Amino acid sequence: MINHEATELSIYAQDSAGRRIGLAKPRRQNPQLKLDMESQKNWDAVARLLPVQVLDASSFLLLEGGPKSRRRFLDWGVFHVEHSFLNHWRVTRKCIANRNQLLKAQRLDEQQLQAWDMELCQAAAVVDLARERYFHNFLPAFNEIYQSLAAENAIEALSLEYNRGWDSKIELAEVLQSARHQDLKYGATQNGPHRADIVVKVGQSPAMDVLSRGQQKVLVSALKIAQGSLYADAVQDRCIYLVDDLPAELDKENRAKILENLLALDSQLFVTCVELNSVKDCLQTPPAMSTFHVERGTITA
Repeated sequence: MINHEATELSIYAQDSAGRRIGLAKPRRQNPQLKLDMESQKNWDAVARLLPVQVLDASSFLLLEGGPKSRRRFLDWGVFHVEHSFLNHWRVTRKCIANRNQLLKAQRLDEQQLQAWDMELCQAAAVVDLARERYFHNFLPAFNEIYQSLAAENAIEALSLEYNRGWDSKIELAEVLQSARHQDLKYGATQNGPHRADIVVKVGQSPAMDVLSRGQQKVLVSALKIAQGSLYADAVQDRCIYLVDDLPAELDKENRAKILENLLALDSQLFVTCVELNSVKDCLQTPPAMSTFHVERGTITA
């Protein structure tokens, strides 16, 4: 946020390895991002240096939201463990955008469509394989964390399944060909890696239709913690966790379990809450921590 009297905001940070990150946001211009004093055209280099996990009210979108939220969650994990993934992901985005433009045209250019289909299929195969490989490694990490958090209240019928965005038994090229009429009707590509999802169910029903709000929060916490744990194992580094309003929907026992699992990651952890004791008192041995109090826009230590 920019103060009323200021023309821009600026943020500066330096990590433990001495890498320097700077961000300036003028009031009427695009943000200016720098890494080690060099301007950056995109965020990927900085994103690799600052792997951030957020656990707040928006985290419920992993269950309540559409596939986009879960796909973003999945791709965050793949991006941080497979560095070649981003380039192939960008190719699929470009191909789908151009393909959709052709589908909306009054006269279809078959030759161009076939060219984009070919490039899309090649990049999609790499993206799908990377996602599938990541999900295969993520699932046991999630199951372990979820059992630790839910304990005797764990939902046995809970399941997570990776859906790649088209029929898993058919090659994408064949699917695109057979779905051509439907794609032309809607002016958009109906199948592909942009439709991938993590399907979260309890039995045959979507998890959000079955679980209470508290059970959902335990579940999304397990998803976030498991992803941080897998990241640490893969790259020998740790995420930064931002946790807001942890006490909401949770009793003292469940708050304690989530905090204990977060602390076990040895990550840098920022927790914001209305009442400090609602977080501090649920741990038998509170860790060493710095506490800041915010009142009427003033921060005191």
